[in-house]
Amino acid sequence: MKLAFSTNAFTRTSLKQAIIEIGNAGYSGVEILADVPHAFPPNPRAEWVQECKHLLQWNKLSISNINANTAGGFFSDPTGEPTFEPSLCNSNRETRKKRIHYTKQCMELAAELGAGNISITSGSCLPGNPPRQALHYLQESLKEILEHAEKSGINVGVEYEPGLLIENAEELLHLIEVMGSDRLGVNLDLGHSVVIGEETGEIIQRFGKRIWNIHLEDIDQRKHYHLIPGEGTIDFLKIANELRDIEYQGFVTIELYTYANDPVHAAKQSLSYLQPFFQ
Repeated sequence: MKLAFSTNAFTRTSLKQAIIEIGNAGYSGVEILADVPHAFPPNPRAEWVQECKHLLQWNKLSISNINANTAGGFFSDPTGEPTFEPSLCNSNRETRKKRIHYTKQCMELAAELGAGNISITSGSCLPGNPPRQALHYLQESLKEILEHAEKSGINVGVEYEPGLLIENAEELLHLIEVMGSDRLGVNLDLGHSVVIGEETGEIIQRFGKRIWNIHLEDIDQRKHYHLIPGEGTIDFLKIANELRDIEYQGFVTIELYTYANDPVHAAKQSLSYLQPFFQ
């Protein structure tokens, strides 16, 4: 297993600076936030892409994931909170088309940068869009996205989260079965699993080879707030062994967007704490 760190902790600095700091901290990989202020819009032909390639090579970093979960860049005044609209399950077709186009761009960016996967979310059920209807719209959106994934050779990992349309492993496993694409899997945030009371070992076994990337953070008493590993109640040795049980060889990406005030400390402290378990 390899440890990576997400640039979504570095939203007060440039993508260039984030990559440098993550490399300096000693990580093997970096997750790139496909949102403001880093890679939005995710245009694979943008001038910064070539510089990004150079920085990744110079810092000996691979890309663990292109994080397309949030899209605050669609708004003129992002709040800093996770933003899931325009979503893939929105009841308005034109709104869904915006997110579909953005997701396709993320796949093209992933291909250009040599990443194997992107992560997305389902979005949430807004007023007037009950879950059964929203699920229908999500499946419609995913059909188009997965056709593009086949062409681009990029895996799509859905990240489930409390409060979203797809908010637990059971719902995502069913969605993967219904969609029937080998390109659809999970961006598995094990902190989310802990928050909703799932048994991490069972979930890891059930997703198995459909885990494209792991998100990890500490959680205190099942409250959904991302903490530096060691500051909450998660048993990381247990999780590391559960991942070894399925011979997981991918990235474990530390996601600490809650530490934008001191991301360098969060990155260094996380690596120091987790290395004995995962490497």
